[in-house]
This record gives sequence, structure tokens and C-alpha cells, in this order.
Amino acid sequence: MDTSIWEPILYLLGFMAFAGLNAAYLGWCERKGAGHIQRRIGPKEVGPFGLLQPLADGIKLMSKQLLVPQGVDGILFRVAPILAMIPALTSMVAIPFSANIQARPLELSVLLIFALASIAMMAILVGGWASGNKYAIISATRSVSQNVAYEIPMLVTVITIVMLTNTMNLEEIALKQQGGFWNWNIFPIVGQSIPQAIIMPISFIIFFICSVAETNRAPFDMAEAESELIAGFMTEYGSMGFGLFMMGEYLNIVVGACLTTVLFLGGWDALIPFPPFTWIPGVVWFLLKIYIIIFTFILIRWTYPRTQIYKLLNLSWKVLIPISLVNLLLTAFFIKVF
Repeated sequence: MDTSIWEPILYLLGFMAFAGLNAAYLGWCERKGAGHIQRRIGPKEVGPFGLLQPLADGIKLMSKQLLVPQGVDGILFRVAPILAMIPALTSMVAIPFSANIQARPLELSVLLIFALASIAMMAILVGGWASGNKYAIISATRSVSQNVAYEIPMLVTVITIVMLTNTMNLEEIALKQQGGFWNWNIFPIVGQSIPQAIIMPISFIIFFICSVAETNRAPFDMAEAESELIAGFMTEYGSMGFGLFMMGEYLNIVVGACLTTVLFLGGWDALIPFPPFTWIPGVVWFLLKIYIIIFTFILIRWTYPRTQIYKLLNLSWKVLIPISLVNLLLTAFFIKVF
């Protein structure tokens, strides 16, 4: 049997299952985590500990009729949820989950993921514009201004990683960090100069803040500010239109966590390169790291209040962009000198 055909099919099915499970049970984790953080219980009725609640919600969404309100752009209204889901799912192709688990090695995988992220931003713009709802349109314009502002420091920070590793291949970036946490880009104590070891934690903080903003998570969820804009760009959506937007949001969170893990946390590398840590498979280390990052996302959402839109933009244009540019120049200087 020719495995060249079946391998991409199996990867596609695996990614679809991974996306569905994450969308369902990250929602459950968020609701349960929010309950405990706010001294509530969270889902508990459907199944033990409410574990079947995501399944019940999924069945409910799929059984509802997809309504297209009057006065909307019917084609764009239907296309927007698909635009929110497909780019995030496609990004999984370029992510190396371990040394042997990657759908397709790509030399420019970093560039591919950022290109697909810009398409996901277009989904919010198209969905808000097509809805013909004033709250949705305000949400769409907020989202575009927010994503433009935070993509700049994020890309500048990624350039520092590309300069250090001399590659845009995510697999090679992860391989160059193997050998224990002291080789990871978050604090490269070994193999880099002391000034670079000081600079890289700053790069990680900038990248993490931008990841939270890029995925429209609180305190940067100005596109979905329910206290101001009802549900933002999703106001007119119901049924699986709303469901696809939610799946795309959670999958974007997973992609952001995967990218953070590969760029700064050594990818699938063990915390310490000695037994018993090396007995754990690389894919387990990778998943452990991304879910710790996702839990941090959840903790931030239910801990800090939502900021104001002008403060959100000022943080990027007046603070993060200047710091990231200085960081880039210092990285170039230390690479040249040391």
C-alpha cells in the first residue's frame, strides 16, 4: 500500500479530531477554571464533573437552524465562520509536535503561520461587516486595529529568533534548543552571550503579551467585549456559525501556544536531558508545555479586568513596538560582536 496518500489523510483526520477535542474541552476547562477562580462550581450536571457538557453543547449547536438575518451580505455572512476555522486548522500542518510528528516540514513554516494568522483576522472583519449590525462593525474595526498593532512587535520579536537560529523552519528552531532548559531561547544560558541571555526573556514576554492580544483574549478581548458590544462580530451568528467561530478561537489559542513552545521553550525537548525525564516521549513534553501556556491564558482572562481600547493600542504603539525594535537592534549587535 502506498503510504504517500494515506499519510496526509491520517494527519488531516488527526488534526480535525485534535481541533474538535480542543474546542470542546478547552471550553470546559475554561468554564470549570473560571468557576473555581471565582468561587463557583462550573459545569457539573451533564456527566461526572460536567465532562459531557461540551458534547451536549455541540449537539445543540448542530441541531439548530442556521439563520441568515435580513439585510446581511449572505455570501460573506456564511464564509466568515469558515475563514475563522480553516486557517487555524491549516497552521497545524507546519507545527512539529516532536522529532517524528509533523505533517509537512516546511523551510518557511514561521512565515506560513503568520500569513494564515492574517487570514483569520480577515474572518472577524468579514463577519462583522457582513452582519450589518452596528455593534458587529465596531467590533470588526477594533479587531483590525488591535491585530495590526500587535502583529508588529510579535513579528519583530520572531525576527530576533530567526537571527539567532539562522532559519525560519520551526523544526530546526526546536532542534537548536535541545539539551535541557538552559538551551531554550527563553533564557539561553549556554551557547549565547550573557547580554543575549538577558534580552531573550524580554522577547518572550513581548511575544506572550502579543499572543494574548492576537487571540482576542481578555484583558485584550475588545472585539468581543460583551459588556459593550453584546457578542461583537458574532452578535448575529447562531448554530454552527457561532460554533465555528468558537472553534477557530480556541484553535488559534492552541496554535499560539504551539508557536510559543517551539520558539522559546525548546519544542518537544525534555526539561532536563537525563532520566527519568528523557523516558517521557517528546510529544508528551510538547503537549504539557502548550497546555501550561493555555492554562495561563485562562488564568489571565479570569483574573484581570478588560482594558480600554485606547490603552490597548497605546500599550502596543508606545511601549511594545519601541522595546521590540530596541531588542532587535541589541540582538543584532551582540550577534555581530560575540
